[in-house]
Amino acid sequence: MYAVVEINGKQYHAEMGKNLIVDRFNANPGDSVVFEKVVLLGGEKIQVGTPYVAGASIKATVKEEMKDDKVVVFKYMPKKGYRRTHGHRQPYTVVTVNEIVGA
Repeated sequence: MYAVVEINGKQYHAEMGKNLIVDRFNANPGDSVVFEKVVLLGGEKIQVGTPYVAGASIKATVKEEMKDDKVVVFKYMPKKGYRRTHGHRQPYTVVTVNEIVGA
């Protein structure tokens, strides 16, 4: 069984026992969280929500918080002496899907 779940405005494909890398949200490692915005449930019979499947949810455990690789932004204007360097590391939360509750 699998599900498409909306977390922080983005949709993710969730399967039992798999890890999801989602945009960071406020939770500590070891916390259990429930995501109720399930857009689609798949398996023997596919259920599509309008916009969400009623009574469906995803139960997960927060595994860790991590940061992605650094992205370097470099601005440069030739012959003007203008150089700017800026870096960014996107924070993520890793959750493990424990259970997919269907309708």
